[in-house]
Amino acid sequence: MFLKEPTTGHLVEVLDLQALFDPFQAQISGRYHVGEELPEPANFTKADLGFLSGERLPQCWLDPDYRELHPAVRADRNSPAHTRTPSGA
Repeated sequence: MFLKEPTTGHLVEVLDLQALFDPFQAQISGRYHVGEELPEPANFTKADLGFLSGERLPQCWLDPDYRELHPAVRADRNSPAHTRTPSGA
């Protein structure tokens, strides 16, 4: 999988997809894809990377507490669907 450094526009090949999806990992192993020779792998901070389209990485890949902090999740937990009691109770 390739991601992009928005500040430089350089492509980064992700070498450890498991670390990318793990919100407890702040960095991933990857390497730049510039020029003809592949450089040695390096560590990249996930928050500094994004998709090639320019979109940011999902919060659930970056923050282990994303469910507690995300306002939409909090609002959903307080919705009538979550507070209703079963019929006949």
